[in-house]
Amino acid sequence: MAPLPGVLQIQGDITQLSTAKEIIQHFEGCPADLVVCDGAPDVTGLHDVDEYMQAQLLLAALNIATHVLKPGGCFVAKIFRGRDVTLIYSQLRVFFSSVLCAKPRSSRNSSIEAFAVCQGYDPPAGFLPDLTKPLLDHSYDPDFNQLDGPTRIIVPFVTCGDLSSYDSDRSYPLDLEDGSEYKYTPPTQPPISPPYQEACTLKKKGRLAKEIRPQDCPISTVDSMPQPLAAPQRHTLLPSEVEDNGMNCSP
Repeated sequence: MAPLPGVLQIQGDITQLSTAKEIIQHFEGCPADLVVCDGAPDVTGLHDVDEYMQAQLLLAALNIATHVLKPGGCFVAKIFRGRDVTLIYSQLRVFFSSVLCAKPRSSRNSSIEAFAVCQGYDPPAGFLPDLTKPLLDHSYDPDFNQLDGPTRIIVPFVTCGDLSSYDSDRSYPLDLEDGSEYKYTPPTQPPISPPYQEACTLKKKGRLAKEIRPQDCPISTVDSMPQPLAAPQRHTLLPSEVEDNGMNCSP
């Protein structure tokens, strides 16, 4: 980038601690009203990889912004609007009261490039920005998570996206943490006319037919089970067969 008059330029990797410290020290304790991040990785053509790399750059920029933004400040960063972009919005809403997605006219319609416009910087109570513990490499594992206080929950969520939540492919016990007994609470409004309603009614009355597989029955029972009827066979008579049978096909 060519030098610009009145603009201080710093060349470095924003994911590195040294670069972040150099940026912060130039503010000399005076917080900023706006932080803009227009950086993007080299596009590989693999959208999943590009979105992940862009998200890592955004986290690095956000980590620096938490040190230099004044309360109520704004943060604008480039994002790749993909399938899981709602996760980025949820992560940014932890620190900002308003998060919007903007697509400027200068951006091509065919591109997934967009900008997250975050307004009203308001970090959670008790959150302490710390460059020695960046928002990039933390784990939910309690044996390795070295964070304290609200930061112990906030930083892993922003970094990983709440990967410790319940897994839809697993079954969990219904025992509550305080030792109380779990009580089923029916939904406020169940389905009005579900397609499976008749099947549920028959099952409750014990009238739902159960499929019997041959491998589940004794050999004697399998022989007595009704067998499907054989499909009728079709046969086309040739002219030579008609003459041999003495059939007259003439009118």
